[in-house]
Amino acid sequence: MSVQESDEVATAADVVVIGYGPVGMVTAALLGRAGHRVVVLERYDGLYNLPRAASFDEETMRTFASLGIAGRLLPGLRVQHSYEWTGASGEVLREIGYAERGPCGWAEWYMMYQPDLEDALDAACRATPGVQVRQGAAVTGVGQDAHGVRVTVEDGTTVTARYVVACDGGNSFVRRALGIDQDDYGFSEPWMVCDFRLRRPAGVPAARQVGDPRQPTSIISLGPDHHRFSFMLDSVEDFAAESAPERVWERVGRYLTPDDADLIRVATYTFRSRVAHRWREGRVLLAGDAAHQMPPFLGQGMCSGIRDAQNLAFKLDRVLDGTASPGLLDTYQAEREPHVRAVTEMGIALGRLQTTRDPATAAERDRRLRAEREAGRRQEKIRFPALTTGLLAERSLPGRGELSRQGVVDDGTARDRLDQLLGHGFVFLATPEAAAGLGPAARELADAGVKVAAVAADGPLADVEGVYARWFAEHGWSAVAVRPDFYVYGAAGGDLDPRDLARDLLGALRRPDAPAAAPDAVL
Repeated sequence: MSVQESDEVATAADVVVIGYGPVGMVTAALLGRAGHRVVVLERYDGLYNLPRAASFDEETMRTFASLGIAGRLLPGLRVQHSYEWTGASGEVLREIGYAERGPCGWAEWYMMYQPDLEDALDAACRATPGVQVRQGAAVTGVGQDAHGVRVTVEDGTTVTARYVVACDGGNSFVRRALGIDQDDYGFSEPWMVCDFRLRRPAGVPAARQVGDPRQPTSIISLGPDHHRFSFMLDSVEDFAAESAPERVWERVGRYLTPDDADLIRVATYTFRSRVAHRWREGRVLLAGDAAHQMPPFLGQGMCSGIRDAQNLAFKLDRVLDGTASPGLLDTYQAEREPHVRAVTEMGIALGRLQTTRDPATAAERDRRLRAEREAGRRQEKIRFPALTTGLLAERSLPGRGELSRQGVVDDGTARDRLDQLLGHGFVFLATPEAAAGLGPAARELADAGVKVAAVAADGPLADVEGVYARWFAEHGWSAVAVRPDFYVYGAAGGDLDPRDLARDLLGALRRPDAPAAAPDAVL
């Protein structure tokens, strides 16, 4: 029976999500909240329940807030204000500061215990109508034709859907089944990860990289109640001896004793840096570690996967409801891959800086970093690149493709961050004068599902903290269109009339074949 024939009887889902880690959970929740039928297939019988990622950034928190779980997460998070690098002597040679409130309206850096995050995301998925989660359902086959995808499960059942999103990790079955190769940056290091549950407050560094060539080490908080020590190994074969509990306690003895904490896990990981050649094969798309893996030195592995989910979910939503052609999905990799590669390359550079085992190279590094610190040179936070291609305005003032800012606003009945008041979707923000000049375009935008708001200190949407006044003044804007994934679609002001930006956005939202459509591939 072909997928087409099964569709004529009953389509089980609009989208099958394979893998139920954070990326799969966010993908499922976003699509379910958009009104689509989602079936999640996860090979494990329950949640993984062990920490992997240790932190996330404000952009990721913005996504969690849009799913309604920020309030649940906050008590179990640690807001981290600094990131330290030390040399062999233990002297702090580099320190990067992080703000309590960043451009996205949340703290710039959070430390977390991943099982708590997964519990919250799982609850959000299960509370979303249209999302069905099947655990203990290992996928054994994926086939597609021009009409849909058929996914075979180990228990002999099948699920048909219009699209599949594979969030099944670095060893992705789907990626291998599709024969998709990967670019390998050649950065591969074995590490031993030791996780502790704290019994009492302990004077342990919350975020420190130790660049000791004798033993590169990472010390990182996992929220208020857990901590992680990671040690670079000379080879993966060393793990058997080094993972013995007495050896682990010997390693961390400077900071922790068995009276302070319980050792809850010791595992070995090989940090890899790979990017899949193709993130879309017809109706099947890869996201998260299935599409890319990066070293953990920037704490961006999970964050990058959550960005994939946001980018992909709003585009799939438009394809599924018929307002865009499948060709829109080709912008997914075009937009996300340059960002992923930039972050991966930054992470590799930082990893090599920290993990050199050559004493002479480490000593020279320490001299350079010490001189920079003594000269008062401020260490800038790493800035990630803007989008440069894809679903963006044809004409725009500078700022197109950048991550949008978020401030507190007041609509006369409530005061909150912009996302929480306006909700998820496309947003068109303008000064009151520019909003009044939109004319019929304002109604057309609203009819197309775009939230239009006049924002000013004393406007209909009050700019409580002046965030939008400063942002607009910085770029010379009078209006900005923001995508559902929080990136700037385009901006207007001066010689570029906001009505032109509105017409551009309306054209993109109303043309089923924009961007240029591509026929679905058939395996």
